[in-house]
Amino acid sequence: MKKCLFAGTFDPPTLGHKDVVMKCLEIFDEVIVAILINPNKKPLFSEEQRLAMLQKVFAAYPRVRVLSYDGLTVDLLRREGVRFYVRGIRNGTDYDYEAQLNYINVDMYKEMITVFLPTRQEYLHISSGLVKDALRFGKNVDGYVPEEIRGDMKKYLQEAKGNV
Repeated sequence: MKKCLFAGTFDPPTLGHKDVVMKCLEIFDEVIVAILINPNKKPLFSEEQRLAMLQKVFAAYPRVRVLSYDGLTVDLLRREGVRFYVRGIRNGTDYDYEAQLNYINVDMYKEMITVFLPTRQEYLHISSGLVKDALRFGKNVDGYVPEEIRGDMKKYLQEAKGNV
């Protein structure tokens, strides 16, 4: 069975993220979508909220497994018995950054193979950071996030405002 890992902060999950996972399903038998817990980032959505959103987005796809982790990606790849690490690419800047990480990761896990998958052209301008910025200013982001989670995102944001 060929498995791959697609990791990110997914804060929030976007249509570009979903597009990459759908491409992975055409290539691999199992796709592990892993939320990276990065202590250097301050996410808008909690780990639990991001897990719930990703599980909802991929509920209809039994070959997709969602989890979260902290630590190094290479350690997660080893733990899961996965060699293929998928990275979504929107542009040359993404590629340059991901290529640098690839060389470091391969030094730590020689069996690893990084697979760069470009997102569809209509999603090139979408990033979680831009979606977060729009959400912070109360803008509609329905055209950037999967339909399955639009209501959840609004609910989570309302709850956060109520807790301030």
